[in-house]
Amino acid sequence: MNGFVHIGWRRAGLFGLVVTALVWAIVTIQPEKEIALVIGEPWEDMRQRSSATIDLAVPGHTWFRIPRSDARLRFIDPQYAFVTPLARFFTVNFDDERVDGVRMSPQIEPLLLDDTLKVVLDLQDQWRQGGWTPRWVNDFPSFADTPEWRAQLRDVNKGGSAYWGAGDKYQAMLVVGRFRDDKRPTEERYLITLGLHRSRGVQ
Repeated sequence: MNGFVHIGWRRAGLFGLVVTALVWAIVTIQPEKEIALVIGEPWEDMRQRSSATIDLAVPGHTWFRIPRSDARLRFIDPQYAFVTPLARFFTVNFDDERVDGVRMSPQIEPLLLDDTLKVVLDLQDQWRQGGWTPRWVNDFPSFADTPEWRAQLRDVNKGGSAYWGAGDKYQAMLVVGRFRDDKRPTEERYLITLGLHRSRGVQ
């Protein structure tokens, strides 16, 4: 009898391990959600292409919608494409049922400075490789991992901003600032803001 009990427990344990492994595999192989868009396209085209769920636009109105889950932005312009990390704050603007712009924080929590710079520099590298160019660099130089930039970002009264343009089609704005994270009050944490919209004139 004890042998049967032992075998039963062993089988139950093995079954539990198999179930756990299957659940883990399902979770890990599921792709991260994304909003894939082109500025100016019909809103419904963006909704159908994206794996993240986002609500309908309102005909005749200018407003925004928020994806129902964390999602990355996949900007799919044929020349100026780029991809962001997952974002928790993510708004997509519409104007009469057409995609009109994006405002987001490409992160799911406030980041340490090293991680913040990795995100910002990766975005700038993607833009540079795709033919974007910095704008108004005398007043808003592009971000860099230098002692000067680190000191500026650590200053709660300064932070930093940079602007990039994609020919005469799009403009992007990056802003980084210190953020007091109540979950980690002793750590220096940062928020990134990314704004993306059609170009309103090249200067």
